[in-house]
Amino acid sequence: MKYYRYQALGNDYLVLPSATVEWLRPQVVQLICHRHFGVGSDGILLPVSGASQADFGLRIYNPDGSQAEKSGNGLRIFARYLFDQKLVDESPFTVLTPGGVVRCEVRQGGRMVFVEMGRASFSSLDIPVNGPVREVINEPLGLSGRLLRITAVTLGNPHCVVTMPPAFRETAYELGPQLENHAMFPNRTNVQFLQVLDRHRIFIHIWERGVGYTLASGSSSCAAAAAAVRLGLCDSPVQVEMPGGNLEVTVSQAYDLTLLGPARQVSWGELSPELLAELE
Repeated sequence: MKYYRYQALGNDYLVLPSATVEWLRPQVVQLICHRHFGVGSDGILLPVSGASQADFGLRIYNPDGSQAEKSGNGLRIFARYLFDQKLVDESPFTVLTPGGVVRCEVRQGGRMVFVEMGRASFSSLDIPVNGPVREVINEPLGLSGRLLRITAVTLGNPHCVVTMPPAFRETAYELGPQLENHAMFPNRTNVQFLQVLDRHRIFIHIWERGVGYTLASGSSSCAAAAAAVRLGLCDSPVQVEMPGGNLEVTVSQAYDLTLLGPARQVSWGELSPELLAELE
């Protein structure tokens, strides 16, 4: 079974074009993504039919075997894969994800990919967040002896943005798992620790649901930028800086979000018969 490895700002995925949803059971995904016993990756991208709703379809798997509704880095990688396979050119096309239909466009000969990530919502019903129906904006939350300020966002997948000047990697490792699995988030959540640098620049550390600490994330960048604009801390467009690199996010007045950033091919190969036998 052939695979293609891509990375987007250090966030790496394997595209498995000949796999099936039925075959990619959680234990199969976990082994393939394992960096010592498998191929190793931050997730798996599975091309599927877009039915009548979009040109292409995509399933996104986290390394713990769970599925993500949407991924900005995953979508940029998938778009670059389609471009490399000559299935698309530099004209816009659509991708159906569990988090909705997304419009993509490969630019600069494949060096950059533009993605319309959809409209952000801060509604507790949409995200979802437990408790009374409300917009979850700058809410206090006590955790591990600290008083945090959180803003919850969904782009089709859940996010919790924590404003902390400055943001530290160690804080993400300490608080990220607790927030990901906090009782207020029934579907768990991605977490961003946000530091505002100026009116058009932010820095984030990311704890990704089902993944852990992540060098970069497209949907997290969009969520953090939307939160920063909603809180009055930034103006669009917002450059989102992360340990893995930078992305540009535009936030409309209605909180429609677009994302622009790179995606690179790293390698390709085949899963060995020995590994495939272990996966049966």
